[in-house]
Amino acid sequence: MNIILAILALNLIVIMHELGHYLVAKAAGIKVLEFSLFFGPKLYSKKRGETFFSLRLFPVGAYVLLEGEEEASESERSFSKKPLGVRMAVVAGGPVMNFLIALLFLCIVFTAVGYNSMLIGTVPPGSPAAEAGLKAGDRILSYDGRRAYQPSDVYSFMTINNGEPSIVRIQRGAEKKQLLFTPEIIPAERYILGFGAQEPYGEKSTVVDYIVPDSPAAEGGLLPGDQIIGLNGETVTSKNEISAYLQQTGGQPVTVTVLRGSHEETLRITPHLEKGTTYYDTGMTFQTMRGGIGKILHQSIIYIYSAIRSVAYSFVWLLTGKVSLTQLAGPVRIVSMMSQAVSISPTVSLVVLNLLNISALISIAIGATNLLPLPVLDGGKLLIYLVEALRGKPLSPEKEASISMVGFALLMALAVFVLFNDIFQLIWG
Repeated sequence: MNIILAILALNLIVIMHELGHYLVAKAAGIKVLEFSLFFGPKLYSKKRGETFFSLRLFPVGAYVLLEGEEEASESERSFSKKPLGVRMAVVAGGPVMNFLIALLFLCIVFTAVGYNSMLIGTVPPGSPAAEAGLKAGDRILSYDGRRAYQPSDVYSFMTINNGEPSIVRIQRGAEKKQLLFTPEIIPAERYILGFGAQEPYGEKSTVVDYIVPDSPAAEGGLLPGDQIIGLNGETVTSKNEISAYLQQTGGQPVTVTVLRGSHEETLRITPHLEKGTTYYDTGMTFQTMRGGIGKILHQSIIYIYSAIRSVAYSFVWLLTGKVSLTQLAGPVRIVSMMSQAVSISPTVSLVVLNLLNISALISIAIGATNLLPLPVLDGGKLLIYLVEALRGKPLSPEKEASISMVGFALLMALAVFVLFNDIFQLIWG
């Protein structure tokens, strides 16, 4: 059921993108030959007015076919006969619709649960944020010279910097300050005991809150409430020290000394090697805010701008090698992420809100990605039209067809790569 909901949500986003093209084309008087839901062999088609509305076999995506878009047409209502500005508006209609749908979804979510601000909420003692001098109530303005609009911006810049020390610019009251910030690097391969601490940092970070089932901690007899005070006879006072020691011993059995109640216990535990992805921890949280419709609308627009900028940054980072192609997520992983968002929601209302939240982000990503200046994408078409505006005349149909053919081939190759990469990441992680 979760996967079905995720597939429907993803298809809705793509269908709304095509609906954007359709509505602008109709408003401009362009003849729309077909509006098709999905791809592949036609299952059903009905003509309403001058347009065939079709349903096809493979339940992925949608498309709109315009008069004079793919072949020459002398009709005054053809796409190719319309002024440059009209053609650009039709092409931009899809991404704009994605942003409008995202705006609607975000307004609903932010009204229900509030929105993230750049105001710092909590800063645990001993955390990287505390060591950098950050305090609750500080507003983060930029990270490594890049403006931060959303908490996700901070973590993106942190990741692209590989966790290197960076300058964080903050506002504290009326004062603006610069601090040197170094996040904690959590390696992709790490040895763990399998327990959750009462606090991520500070004195209680060595106190066991819960035990992961079937973990080394469970097998070794570690219990909730135990306080880890030593490893192989060496004193530890924080979870960071525990993690560092386990990495140093490389998975060898460890003698764990715990304070259980008023007496000490000695346990023998063999750490487990956990494989994931490298990530960076700050220890701090950000405040969730609420506001009226004006504030919610404003924050939704900021969120959309931030997400669009992230797509642009990611494209540049991909070209410069800072981001690997393997990090690209395609339809399979997108559906998986949406399904997980649904599955972790305990109530129907949270299912809806989580689905709207991730759908908004994916809708923005689809709209922004389509605006990238690559052949076949909407951005590539807009680039061709920009060249036409500068030259004062359109490219020859042959040249435009050649560009589209090369772009299509590259896009298909990328799509195949992303599909197999999605499957590989989901199966082998």
